[in-house]
Amino acid sequence: MNKLSIDFLDLKLKNPIIAASGTFAFGEEHAEFYDINCLGGISFKGLTLNKKDGNSGIRIWECEAGMLNSIGLENPGISSFIKKYKEYAKNIQTIKIINMGGSNLDEYTKGAIMLNKIDLDILELNISCPNVKSGGMAFGVCEDSAYEVTKAVKQKSRHKVMVKLSPNVTDIAAIAKACEEAGADALSLINTVQAMAVDIKNKKAVFDNVYAGLSGACIKPIALRMVHQVSKAVKIPIMGMGGVYTVQDVLEFMMAGASCVQVGTANFIDPVRLKSIINELEQYCKDEDLYLKDIINII
Repeated sequence: MNKLSIDFLDLKLKNPIIAASGTFAFGEEHAEFYDINCLGGISFKGLTLNKKDGNSGIRIWECEAGMLNSIGLENPGISSFIKKYKEYAKNIQTIKIINMGGSNLDEYTKGAIMLNKIDLDILELNISCPNVKSGGMAFGVCEDSAYEVTKAVKQKSRHKVMVKLSPNVTDIAAIAKACEEAGADALSLINTVQAMAVDIKNKKAVFDNVYAGLSGACIKPIALRMVHQVSKAVKIPIMGMGGVYTVQDVLEFMMAGASCVQVGTANFIDPVRLKSIINELEQYCKDEDLYLKDIINII
């Protein structure tokens, strides 16, 4: 029996390592470095109902122990993605997760209905997107809007729905419970932390949008705390993320309550890092003589 295998939403993951959305595109580039089917799963680049060109100006900025991004959800749109999905998916024999965002409820529900046309394993709902009908406030920052968008998508989608939570809130456990009550099958957390960078030479903000999303090792302690809090508040499974670089990071997230872990920023530093982590997890289980599933939520 595979000591790394994990049961998640009735899906058998060969291991708990998932490529995080926005850092792995649709898997094609990384497939040139190694067999990406060794992964437990892949969360494809985030999609929206309509094509988005993304933000202007600088989009990536390296900082101490991490990076900031202001990509702006650049993507081809759901319709264009669906036309190419068979091509993207034909050589992927692992769990496929589609990440979807929107700027209003109508976009979320229409997107979910369109994605019903294709076979995927999990629909990951990005509720960190700004709700244009609420003055740009993200869907995921208050219980009512998180509940509303989760319920709306669940009613239209034929797929398992996993809600991706924003860390930019006062009580993430309350948001998590609202999503669970709305019918979410699972939760993934955390998304990037709102941050900024300053260009002292030109005396201005680095990003045209001023604020950007911070990821990388620097946010791991925050992510761990939030995963632990949410694991104590809900009964549905959790996919953890936020600053995962090493096998120790993976183990910490799982012990804190995550059933599996997405790895993102590390892909920009080392394109084969995910495969290395899987190899190290195998050695860990051999050395400790245990099944990885047995360490989930032991803290």
